[in-house]
Amino acid sequence: MNKVLIIVGDATETVDTLYPYYRLIEGGYEPVVAAPEKRLYQMVLHEVKPGWTITKEWEGYTIQADIAFKDINPDEYVGIFFSGGRAPEYIRDDEDLIRITQHFFEKNKPIASVCHGVEIPARAGCVKGRRMATVPKCQFDLEVCGGIFVNEACVIDGNMVSGRTYHDHGQYIGPWMKLLDEARDSQ
Repeated sequence: MNKVLIIVGDATETVDTLYPYYRLIEGGYEPVVAAPEKRLYQMVLHEVKPGWTITKEWEGYTIQADIAFKDINPDEYVGIFFSGGRAPEYIRDDEDLIRITQHFFEKNKPIASVCHGVEIPARAGCVKGRRMATVPKCQFDLEVCGGIFVNEACVIDGNMVSGRTYHDHGQYIGPWMKLLDEARDSQ
């Protein structure tokens, strides 16, 4: 089993998505882009510009979803990645995405989350008592759902690895890939 879900929607952050996508291929995995519908999605670039106090957004590349949430059998996947950007806020209430998310937590499969990606497992009721990194503006979303905010580049809590923003990819993606390798090799 070598397929890994990457959860996206319109306004998914470009670097948040593409860095793990290509690292998965490099590691011998098949990244499967999953979204509300099987179609082309617009990604964005997010950055706080010098002198700004809020995130500025530009259009980034596009990405094709390979599968719609409703068509996913989570038993076919070794791991899952929750990308950031604005997409999680808009897709987190999808019943099939909640079902999929809960599966990965219940089965203790490797999970990674960055930036606003935390909004999905938080909405799915999966963060209570869990330590996670996220962008500081999502600290409230995590804590109101019972999670513990940790302002570090890599937070490992059991089967879950998280980072704050794409600036942390070099710290948390490697440990997540190690968990994926261990899960794949134990099959």
